[in-house]
Amino acid sequence: MDVSNRDWMSALPEELWDIPLTELAIPGSHDAMSYCLDINSPLLGSESDVFRLLDKLFYCFTRPFIFKWATTQDKSIEEQLSKGIRFFDLRVAHKPNDLSDDLYFTHVVYTHLTVLKTLECVAYWLNSHPKEVVILACSHFEGMDDERHELFISCLKKLFGSKLCPRKESVLSLRSLWASGYQVILSYDSQLVARHPQLWPAIPYWWANKKTAQEVINYLDWNKDLGRPEGFFVSGLNLTAPRAYIAKNPKESLRTLTFSNWECLRKWVEEQKPGSDPNSLNIIAGDFVGPLPLCSLVIALNHKLRPKSSTQMRKQY
Repeated sequence: MDVSNRDWMSALPEELWDIPLTELAIPGSHDAMSYCLDINSPLLGSESDVFRLLDKLFYCFTRPFIFKWATTQDKSIEEQLSKGIRFFDLRVAHKPNDLSDDLYFTHVVYTHLTVLKTLECVAYWLNSHPKEVVILACSHFEGMDDERHELFISCLKKLFGSKLCPRKESVLSLRSLWASGYQVILSYDSQLVARHPQLWPAIPYWWANKKTAQEVINYLDWNKDLGRPEGFFVSGLNLTAPRAYIAKNPKESLRTLTFSNWECLRKWVEEQKPGSDPNSLNIIAGDFVGPLPLCSLVIALNHKLRPKSSTQMRKQY
């Protein structure tokens, strides 16, 4: 199944090629780069003063917990692409006191891999899969001033070049994107978007901030009842454990919590549908997208968009 997901967009039935990407079901990776956290790197400046003090005093105790609970993925970005992930939640930052221009990804701490080296891998992968389209959502930007932003944006333009789909593009169907050679929708959570037509604004992410599947589902259903946003939006399946829970459950990790809640989340995903209806979904993102079959579940939802006549004909054969 994973092999077939490698080029799942080009493998969709032709009757779906004219549906906007904002109405397709797209698998996403929450905190996509947390598989390569540098456990010895400093805490982000945005972490609380109390937590920073605890980390300073009890480093040997806090670091294993940070690693267990900040790691949301265990597959490389190339592996995630091959699994079928097409939306990447990328949190970008510049390390304090770092004299270089290198940027890193973050989740509580910084990653080993730099941002540009990683995105070079994405560009290389896209060259081999010319009909696959990715949505890169860059956000957070801790430690970055306007000058660093402009340098980073310039590097992104150079790296992806003609693959970047401009914000003014009115037709976001696969057929149209293929015809123009566009493969990258670059969302950039900054006011600087207005200066650069190649950048798209921040994409809404429905984050429940809850530790059980049922609480997450209740939150997502509540948002669905309010109606889907215009354009792209993300329904986050990711669980979040409060620090009190983490302290009381030293043998647990985000991985064990996610896996123990998966069956409930899986059933909910199977009941969803993409499309333009107010209660339809678009991007569905989760944790541990490698070992858990999120991609196959989400991609399969697109067949609900096929005209009934064509699905009935397929069943007859």
